[in-house]
Amino acid sequence: MNHTTELMENELIGCRDVSLGYEGRAILEHLDLSIRAGDYLCIVGENGSGKSTLLKSLLGLLSPLSGEILRAPELKRGAIGYLPQQTRAQKDFPATVQEVVLSGFLNSPGFHFFYTPAQKSAAMMNLGKLGVLELKKRCYRELSGGQQQRVLLARALCAASRLLILDEPITGLDPAAAQDLYKTLRYLNEKEGMAVVMVTHDMPAALANGKTILHIGHRRTFQGTVAEYLASPEGRRFGGAK
Repeated sequence: MNHTTELMENELIGCRDVSLGYEGRAILEHLDLSIRAGDYLCIVGENGSGKSTLLKSLLGLLSPLSGEILRAPELKRGAIGYLPQQTRAQKDFPATVQEVVLSGFLNSPGFHFFYTPAQKSAAMMNLGKLGVLELKKRCYRELSGGQQQRVLLARALCAASRLLILDEPITGLDPAAAQDLYKTLRYLNEKEGMAVVMVTHDMPAALANGKTILHIGHRRTFQGTVAEYLASPEGRRFGGAK
């Protein structure tokens, strides 16, 4: 692997021989990863292998123990949207849908404790894009799980211009709501050019929707197209290839 210290063409994030962990103890070692504009990367693998730790590092919340994480200049604050795993506290958040979505702008550069007309318009556009505009005055905690995830995705879109990062986005959703969410992500990726990085245990969905797969195992990692993954030892074991 060529550990160049420069990003390649169309590369948004590049991990170069990165080791990640806590208090000096590595969980994930010698990772090389490339996330390109327009990619749909599904991160799969065993529990405890470091998938969520990797997301924290991609978001800039965790520095690598060694190696380097390169980011494109356009991935400034405000260019990455993040949809974390939902907690009970989030599900019971006492705010209106509109307030939740607008809060996606709180980390925007130059935020001055009020929302601009352009931000309010963008929030309404994202609610409409996700089919929940009519819920804008509703209390967030009164919504169904699927509706809540759509609202949180609209919030993430307020923060995102190039890249969406999602951590197990269908947790707690019924099958119909899960398929609805995948359809929306596919639209954002294919029609609007949004790069998507998703950690998931839903292997069929990863194979159906992803353009590239990153499998994180306890002994090695694999990154490649869906076809390459299915032909790999990891894909034959976990991907259900015949």
